[in-house]
This record gives sequence, C-alpha cells and structure tokens, in this order.
Amino acid sequence: MSKARSAARIRALARTATTAIAFREGPAQAAEQASLRGGPFGYKFGKVGPVQVDAHAFWLRAPGCGEIRPVTLPQPGRDEVVVRTLRSGISRGTETLVFAGGVPPSQHAAMRAPYQEGDFPGPVKYGYLNVGLVEQGPAELRGRTVFCLYPHQTAYVVPARAVAVVPQGVPPARAVLAGTVETAINALWDAAPLLGDRVTVVGAGMVGCCVARLLSRFPGVQVELVDIHAGRADVATALGVRFALPADAGDGRDLIVHASATSSGLQRSLELLAAEGTVIDLSWYGDSEVRLSLGGAFHSGRLGIRASQVSTLSPAGAGRRTRADRLALALDLLRDGAFDALLTGQSSFSELPDVMARLAAGSLSALCHTITYDGG
Repeated sequence: MSKARSAARIRALARTATTAIAFREGPAQAAEQASLRGGPFGYKFGKVGPVQVDAHAFWLRAPGCGEIRPVTLPQPGRDEVVVRTLRSGISRGTETLVFAGGVPPSQHAAMRAPYQEGDFPGPVKYGYLNVGLVEQGPAELRGRTVFCLYPHQTAYVVPARAVAVVPQGVPPARAVLAGTVETAINALWDAAPLLGDRVTVVGAGMVGCCVARLLSRFPGVQVELVDIHAGRADVATALGVRFALPADAGDGRDLIVHASATSSGLQRSLELLAAEGTVIDLSWYGDSEVRLSLGGAFHSGRLGIRASQVSTLSPAGAGRRTRADRLALALDLLRDGAFDALLTGQSSFSELPDVMARLAAGSLSALCHTITYDGG
C-alpha cells in the first residue's frame, strides 16, 4: 500500500473510529483496534498518531437549562484510565436541586462533586453516579466495568485510583446505585442500630430506600418505610420492609432515619420517636427554610437530631476503613437484586436535558432514572 493510500485510510478511520483509546501503535494496529471496539467517540490524528479523543458531556448552562457540550479529552497519563460510559444515574434529590439553582452560596464549596467543572449556579457540569468500561489503563483494569464519581459524560480520563471495579453479577444499571448505597452505609454507621430496634425510614427516595433495604438485613430489626406517596408501597414490598403513609406510621420508634428533605418529614420523624430516641437526618435542604415545632416532647423526651453526610466518613468506621473500603462494600452489597426496584426508568444520553427538566418540574416520576449510552 502506498504512503498516500495509507494516510487516506488512517484519516477515514479517524472520522469513523468508535473507541476511546488513544493508541500508541502504528497505523495498522490502530486500524485493527478501531475496527474491533465500539463507542461514540472519534480521534484527532497528528503526525505521530492519535493524541486526543472527543466526547460529550451534560452541562447546566443556567438554572433550569441543560445542554450537551462537546469535550476534548486529555491524553491519558501513565497512571490514568480512559473510561467509556455505559450507564449513569441521576441522583434525583441533589441533581434536581442543582438543576433548579437551589444550592445556597454558603454551600457552593461543600457541594462540589469530585469531577465537577464550572461553578454553581452555572454553567456547571455536575453528577456522580457513573459506570463505564475501562478502554485504556493499567492491565488489571483494562476491559473491566468500573464505578466512578463522574458526571454524565460519554467518556472521560481519571486517575486509576478514582475507579472501583464492579463485581461480577452486578449489572451496570444497578451499579450506578453504588454512590447512594455508600451514603446509606455511612448513615447506618452513624445510626448504629441495635438488635431488636424498631426503626422507621421517613422518605422513600433513593437514599431512604437503600437505607431501608440494608436495615432489612439486620437480625431482629423491625423496619417501616414511610412516604406520602402510596405508590411506594410496592417498592417497600420489593425491599422486604413494611410501608406506611405518614398518618399511619407506628410510633414509639427507637431510631428514625429521615430522608424526605422536607420540614414536615422531619417533624413527623420527631413525633414517631420513643423517649431518648434519635433522628439521623440525611436530607439536603439546599436553600429551603426548615421549620420545626419543638414545644412538644422534644425536650421532655430528650430527643435528638443528628446529621449524616457521605462526604465525611462516619467516626464509627473512620479509624479502620477508608473511602475506598466503603465504596467497595457498597458495590458488593449491590449483588442483591432487590435494589433493582429503585431503577424506575431510563433514557438515552441525548434526552438528558429534557429528562432533567422533567424531573426537576415533577412531571417525570422516578426513584433512580438511568441514562444509557451508545454501546452500553
């Protein structure tokens, strides 16, 4: 083959290549690899071979307005991986709050996601439930399905230490829940339920449902899941716990885990506690004002409210476990197929701007809505 024909062939492959690997081999090897791998990305070839990969990301341009933007990925370093996204999940409570511009200025730094770009209220690239396939990186990771706290993007480059391998038997759609299950683990380390405890989870969203499922596996613990939506009763059944509307919830509870992100939910949590009981509050209220009536049994019953937040390891585990340990435990717990009850819909990546707007407006009902990608 002449040099001219060879160069033309490489340029054609560059236009149609569908893999996120930046190959260091010659034209023949690059052509062979490009023909074998799939994905929505293209190469930019220079004099010494491909050096950059294009991808696409979801950005919040301004509160209430999302868009898909092109991204030029950096060439991966020695200890980095190129990941092609298979699925991402929408953390409905936090991400719709971000989408609506509801992060107060005082919390802009605290609310930054690990690989966020831009700043609140926008433009900002935000998200943290991403499952993908390692296309390039250390030998022990190549070809492995991994979870990463990365926004909604078709491909990305991160340090190898930033990804966690998804165990066999955990499908990518379920694996997007790893970040939420990790939050639930941290909450239960904070809560420290005892054998025989009567525990209520108020708020049957993603986090509340994950907490309820983990609690259902504690010996002797009675678990009730409370929500204002009667339709969550079916989810509670799938998770193996009782369900109640707020007015019908059992009282005299030893422990309440609150995850409704509403004043009324927190108030009802206090009302359901037994004397000396504690509410572990997982809710993120954003810029919403929280109002409570503390003139009843709050003081006489010596009730307590404690916050739990996943960005800090619970003191109960901090001395013996790392964040990586916590995430690995979350992924292992996702072998449990009951968590599939939380996956209540899916849309393609191209639909994400509209999906996020519908979720924020409440016109799309979902627990965890997942996003699909080409090849995933």
